Amino acid sequence: MSLLEDLQWRHATKAYDPTKKISEAHLDQILEAARLAPTSSGLQPFKVLVIENAEIRNKLAEGALNPECMRECSHVLVFAAWDRYTAERIDQVYDRTTDERELPRGRFSSYTDKIKGIYLPQEEELNFAHTARQTYLALGLALAQAAELRIDSTPAEGFDNQHVDEVLGLKDLGLKSVSLLYLGYRDPERDWLAAMKKVRTPKDEFIVTFK
Repeated sequence: MSLLEDLQWRHATKAYDPTKKISEAHLDQILEAARLAPTSSGLQPFKVLVIENAEIRNKLAEGALNPECMRECSHVLVFAAWDRYTAERIDQVYDRTTDERELPRGRFSSYTDKIKGIYLPQEEELNFAHTARQTYLALGLALAQAAELRIDSTPAEGFDNQHVDEVLGLKDLGLKSVSLLYLGYRDPERDWLAAMKKVRTPKDEFIVTFK
Protein backbone atom coordinates (compact mmCIF):
# COMPACT_ATOMS: atom_id res chain seq x y z
CA MET A 1 0.00 0.00 0.00
CA SER A 2 1.13 3.58 -0.65
CA LEU A 3 0.91 6.41 1.87
CA LEU A 4 -1.93 8.00 -0.11
CA GLU A 5 -3.88 4.73 -0.03
CA ASP A 6 -3.29 4.52 3.72
CA LEU A 7 -4.62 8.05 4.18
CA GLN A 8 -7.65 7.29 2.01
CA TRP A 9 -8.36 4.29 4.25
CA ARG A 10 -8.19 6.04 7.61
CA HIS A 11 -10.88 8.15 9.23
CA ALA A 12 -11.52 9.58 12.67
CA THR A 13 -12.91 6.45 14.29
CA LYS A 14 -16.07 7.11 16.31
CA ALA A 15 -16.37 3.79 18.19
CA TYR A 16 -13.78 1.21 19.20
CA ASP A 17 -14.00 -2.48 19.95
CA PRO A 18 -12.87 -2.68 23.60
CA THR A 19 -11.95 -6.36 23.23
CA LYS A 20 -9.21 -5.68 20.68
CA LYS A 21 -5.77 -4.40 21.64
CA ILE A 22 -2.92 -3.33 19.42
CA SER A 23 0.35 -5.21 19.82
CA GLU A 24 3.37 -3.78 21.62
CA ALA A 25 5.33 -4.08 18.38
CA HIS A 26 2.81 -1.96 16.48
CA LEU A 27 2.58 0.55 19.31
CA ASP A 28 6.36 0.88 19.26
CA GLN A 29 6.27 1.62 15.53
CA ILE A 30 3.70 4.37 16.00
CA LEU A 31 5.67 5.92 18.83
CA GLU A 32 8.89 5.71 16.83
CA ALA A 33 7.24 7.56 13.95
CA ALA A 34 6.28 10.31 16.40
CA ARG A 35 9.80 10.37 17.87
CA LEU A 36 11.38 10.77 14.43
CA ALA A 37 9.19 13.74 13.50
CA PRO A 38 10.98 16.95 12.52
CA THR A 39 10.80 19.84 14.99
CA SER A 40 11.99 23.44 15.01
CA SER A 41 15.75 23.53 15.68
CA GLY A 42 15.56 19.81 16.44
CA LEU A 43 14.49 20.60 20.01
CA GLN A 44 11.63 18.09 20.30
CA PRO A 45 9.96 20.27 22.94
CA PHE A 46 7.34 17.74 23.97
CA LYS A 47 6.72 14.24 25.24
CA VAL A 48 4.25 11.52 24.32
CA LEU A 49 2.50 9.84 27.23
CA VAL A 50 1.04 6.38 26.64
CA ILE A 51 -2.11 5.66 28.66
CA GLU A 52 -3.27 2.07 28.80
CA ASN A 53 -4.41 1.87 32.44
CA ALA A 54 -8.22 1.69 32.63
CA GLU A 55 -8.49 3.61 35.90
CA ILE A 56 -6.49 6.54 34.56
CA ARG A 57 -8.46 6.54 31.31
CA ASN A 58 -11.73 6.64 33.24
CA LYS A 59 -10.49 9.70 35.10
CA LEU A 60 -9.34 11.35 31.87
CA ALA A 61 -12.68 10.58 30.19
CA GLU A 62 -14.43 12.90 32.63
CA GLY A 63 -12.97 15.80 30.67
CA ALA A 64 -13.37 14.38 27.15
CA LEU A 65 -16.02 15.22 24.54
CA ASN A 66 -15.93 11.60 23.31
CA PRO A 67 -15.49 9.71 26.60
CA GLU A 68 -16.44 6.29 25.18
CA CYS A 69 -13.59 6.46 22.67
CA MET A 70 -11.26 7.28 25.54
CA ARG A 71 -12.48 4.29 27.56
CA GLU A 72 -12.83 1.71 24.77
CA CYS A 73 -9.81 2.26 22.53
CA SER A 74 -6.68 0.20 23.00
CA HIS A 75 -4.32 3.05 23.94
CA VAL A 76 -4.50 6.80 24.43
CA LEU A 77 -1.51 8.91 23.46
CA VAL A 78 -1.19 12.34 25.06
CA PHE A 79 0.97 14.86 23.23
CA ALA A 80 2.24 17.27 25.89
CA ALA A 81 4.53 20.20 25.15
CA TRP A 82 7.07 22.01 27.28
CA ASP A 83 5.42 24.82 29.19
CA ARG A 84 8.23 27.07 27.95
CA TYR A 85 11.75 27.08 26.57
CA THR A 86 14.62 27.38 29.04
CA ALA A 87 18.37 27.62 28.60
CA GLU A 88 18.76 24.32 30.43
CA ARG A 89 16.35 22.50 28.14
CA ILE A 90 17.99 23.85 25.00
CA ASP A 91 21.47 23.00 26.28
CA GLN A 92 20.39 19.48 27.23
CA VAL A 93 19.18 18.80 23.68
CA TYR A 94 22.32 20.14 22.06
CA ASP A 95 24.63 18.42 24.55
CA ARG A 96 22.97 15.15 23.57
CA THR A 97 23.40 16.04 19.89
CA THR A 98 27.10 16.75 20.18
CA ASP A 99 27.70 13.71 22.38
CA GLU A 100 25.92 11.40 19.93
CA ARG A 101 27.87 12.86 17.00
CA GLU A 102 31.15 12.71 18.94
CA LEU A 103 31.60 16.48 18.72
CA PRO A 104 32.79 18.80 21.48
CA ARG A 105 30.03 20.27 23.65
CA GLY A 106 29.38 23.87 22.68
CA ARG A 107 30.00 23.13 19.00
CA PHE A 108 26.65 24.79 18.17
CA SER A 109 26.77 27.51 20.84
CA SER A 110 26.51 30.35 18.33
CA TYR A 111 23.21 28.89 17.15
CA THR A 112 21.87 28.00 20.59
CA ASP A 113 22.73 31.50 21.83
CA LYS A 114 20.69 32.86 18.94
CA ILE A 115 17.57 30.80 19.67
CA LYS A 116 17.89 31.50 23.40
CA GLY A 117 17.87 35.19 22.52
CA ILE A 118 14.61 34.65 20.65
CA TYR A 119 12.74 32.31 22.99
CA LEU A 120 13.84 33.13 26.53
CA PRO A 121 12.58 36.74 26.63
CA GLN A 122 9.14 35.70 25.33
CA GLU A 123 6.08 35.47 27.54
CA GLU A 124 5.25 31.90 28.60
CA GLU A 125 2.02 31.90 26.57
CA LEU A 126 3.86 32.71 23.34
CA ASN A 127 6.56 30.16 24.19
CA PHE A 128 3.97 27.45 24.74
CA ALA A 129 2.19 28.31 21.50
CA HIS A 130 5.43 27.48 19.68
CA THR A 131 6.20 24.26 21.55
CA ALA A 132 2.60 23.12 21.12
CA ARG A 133 2.75 23.55 17.34
CA GLN A 134 5.69 21.16 17.20
CA THR A 135 3.55 18.35 18.60
CA TYR A 136 1.31 18.33 15.53
CA LEU A 137 4.19 17.19 13.33
CA ALA A 138 4.56 14.11 15.54
CA LEU A 139 0.80 13.61 15.72
CA GLY A 140 0.56 13.58 11.92
CA LEU A 141 3.30 10.99 11.52
CA ALA A 142 1.77 8.82 14.25
CA LEU A 143 -1.55 8.93 12.39
CA ALA A 144 0.14 7.95 9.13
CA GLN A 145 2.06 5.08 10.74
CA ALA A 146 -1.11 3.79 12.38
CA ALA A 147 -2.90 3.88 9.02
CA GLU A 148 -0.09 1.91 7.37
CA LEU A 149 -0.54 -0.75 10.06
CA ARG A 150 -4.33 -0.65 9.59
CA ILE A 151 -4.80 0.53 13.14
CA ASP A 152 -7.70 2.88 13.64
CA SER A 153 -7.16 6.27 15.22
CA THR A 154 -8.89 9.43 16.36
CA PRO A 155 -6.99 12.67 16.90
CA ALA A 156 -8.69 14.81 19.53
CA GLU A 157 -8.51 18.35 20.83
CA GLY A 158 -11.98 18.12 22.36
CA PHE A 159 -11.00 17.67 25.98
CA ASP A 160 -10.42 19.66 29.16
CA ASN A 161 -6.68 20.36 29.06
CA GLN A 162 -6.53 21.46 32.68
CA HIS A 163 -8.25 18.25 33.79
CA VAL A 164 -5.83 16.08 31.79
CA ASP A 165 -2.86 18.02 33.13
CA GLU A 166 -4.05 17.54 36.71
CA VAL A 167 -4.79 13.81 36.36
CA LEU A 168 -1.37 13.13 34.84
CA GLY A 169 0.58 15.57 37.01
CA LEU A 170 1.95 17.37 33.97
CA LYS A 171 2.67 20.64 35.76
CA ASP A 172 5.33 18.88 37.85
CA LEU A 173 6.92 17.69 34.60
CA GLY A 174 6.95 21.16 33.07
CA LEU A 175 4.42 20.04 30.42
CA LYS A 176 0.97 21.00 29.18
CA SER A 177 -1.33 18.74 27.16
CA VAL A 178 -1.99 19.72 23.55
CA SER A 179 -3.79 16.85 21.82
CA LEU A 180 -4.82 13.23 22.24
CA LEU A 181 -4.64 10.28 19.88
CA TYR A 182 -6.91 7.29 20.41
CA LEU A 183 -5.62 4.04 18.90
CA GLY A 184 -7.31 0.68 18.46
CA TYR A 185 -9.71 -1.16 16.18
CA ARG A 186 -13.09 0.11 15.12
CA ASP A 187 -16.40 -1.41 16.15
CA PRO A 188 -18.03 -1.68 12.69
CA GLU A 189 -21.55 -1.72 14.11
CA ARG A 190 -21.16 1.50 16.09
CA ASP A 191 -18.57 3.43 14.08
CA TRP A 192 -21.05 5.45 12.04
CA LEU A 193 -18.37 7.32 10.07
CA ALA A 194 -16.66 4.21 8.70
CA ALA A 195 -19.13 3.64 5.85
CA MET A 196 -19.25 7.27 4.78
CA LYS A 197 -17.33 8.70 1.84
CA LYS A 198 -14.20 10.67 2.73
CA VAL A 199 -14.79 14.30 1.83
CA ARG A 200 -12.04 16.89 1.42
CA THR A 201 -11.74 20.27 -0.30
CA PRO A 202 -11.29 19.72 -4.08
CA LYS A 203 -7.68 19.85 -5.22
CA ASP A 204 -8.23 22.88 -7.45
CA GLU A 205 -9.57 24.83 -4.46
CA PHE A 206 -7.13 23.45 -1.89
CA ILE A 207 -3.91 24.20 -3.78
CA VAL A 208 -2.85 27.68 -4.85
CA THR A 209 0.15 27.72 -7.19
CA PHE A 210 2.35 30.73 -7.89
CA LYS A 211 4.40 30.35 -11.09
